Amino acid sequence: MKSLLWAFWYILPAYFANASPVLVGGGKPIDGGKTWKDGRRILGDGKTWRGFIGGVAIGTAVGAIQYFVTPHFYGSANTAILLAFALSFGALFGDLVGSFFKRRANLPRGHPAIGLDQLGFLISALAFAYPIKTLDSGQIIFLLVISPFIHWGANYFAYKMGWKSVPW
Repeated sequence: MKSLLWAFWYILPAYFANASPVLVGGGKPIDGGKTWKDGRRILGDGKTWRGFIGGVAIGTAVGAIQYFVTPHFYGSANTAILLAFALSFGALFGDLVGSFFKRRANLPRGHPAIGLDQLGFLISALAFAYPIKTLDSGQIIFLLVISPFIHWGANYFAYKMGWKSVPW
């Protein structure tokens, strides 16, 4: 059980980074309004620089707070900050990749893509963090199982709070 709690603790920066653009986003789209060779937007208006940078900053800040709560888990403040940055950047990079593929599939902004929305950010976060500190396979499987439920719950909460226009 303790191992699963550590896995959840480990991934918190990615969860916060992935969820925070709904609060801090807006502004200039990352793709600058440009289209891909298929004539569709590269990413769309929902992926903005402010959301991406703000999400990475919030996720990294969560990691810094985690270090002060459990320094023994990280070994050093540098490792904690670097890990939180990698998890946060990786999560939002994975979300961008997901948006790119959703645009190629002609899915409109905000339209759900089951699996891609719930796991793309997680897989990318784990991949970016792998060289710094990783989890064992049981912990990764645990995160793959619980993350869709956490993602759906967080989106429903944001919808009920009026932060999102759709509950997915």
